[in-house]
Amino acid sequence: MAPSRAATRLTALVRQTVQHQQLPHSRSQSLRSPALRRSYQSYDHPPPSGVFGAAEQAILSAAYRHVPEHGFTQHALSLGARDAGYLDISTNLLPEGPFSLIRYHLVTQREALAPRTDFIFNSQGDGTLPLQVPDKLERLTWERLMGNQEVNHRWQEALAVMAQPSHVPASLRELALLADEIYYLAGDTSVDPSWYTKRGSLSVIYASSELFMTNDRSPGFGETRAFLQRRLDETSKAGSALGSVAQWVGFTASAGVNVLRSKGVRI
Repeated sequence: MAPSRAATRLTALVRQTVQHQQLPHSRSQSLRSPALRRSYQSYDHPPPSGVFGAAEQAILSAAYRHVPEHGFTQHALSLGARDAGYLDISTNLLPEGPFSLIRYHLVTQREALAPRTDFIFNSQGDGTLPLQVPDKLERLTWERLMGNQEVNHRWQEALAVMAQPSHVPASLRELALLADEIYYLAGDTSVDPSWYTKRGSLSVIYASSELFMTNDRSPGFGETRAFLQRRLDETSKAGSALGSVAQWVGFTASAGVNVLRSKGVRI
């Protein structure tokens, strides 16, 4: 059966984003354009500085506290500006409007993973046996999903904003950066073509798990974690049989979309 249109679109978007990421040992882009920030993790170079200025950080961090009640909205931004001691008009510092608040969530939750790796890797079991990369990937991805707990009831609204054509490139770039961050923190050091397939596949798995979570009413989002574990397991098994980025990511996209549809998600 041919893959659904939703799966095809998701596959194409993730492939396009992942293929624009440089291999982890390449410096060609930074040499050609020093003003561009490095868009991948490296064991040899430190991460770039924060993406928000001081005033932006102050407004966004204050506005973020209003998201559970008011959503990722202009009203939340205005309330945040007042809380931070700025005039309402100061939200003009954020020309992308509510998407700036969504991006703040994406960036801060991604950056919060690294300081918590020791806790994440030692939070289950007795810690006597070292975790393998697949186990670390699952725990890191689950930790990131749990970063949506407080705003999960608002996340479908956020996804609608992220799906607007003007915001799709930035949204996909953040998704690619998250997948790269998770693999980096998990200790994956591969520099062969699987660098692309792994990150592309994880991007699709994370996106489908995040969407699944918005409709999950199980205690502690247990159904979401089971969904995540199944997708990771399926992709791991399929990886040995599917040799290309298109096949691997396409398989994951189709499987994820079909399960989401079975749960009543309209995609």
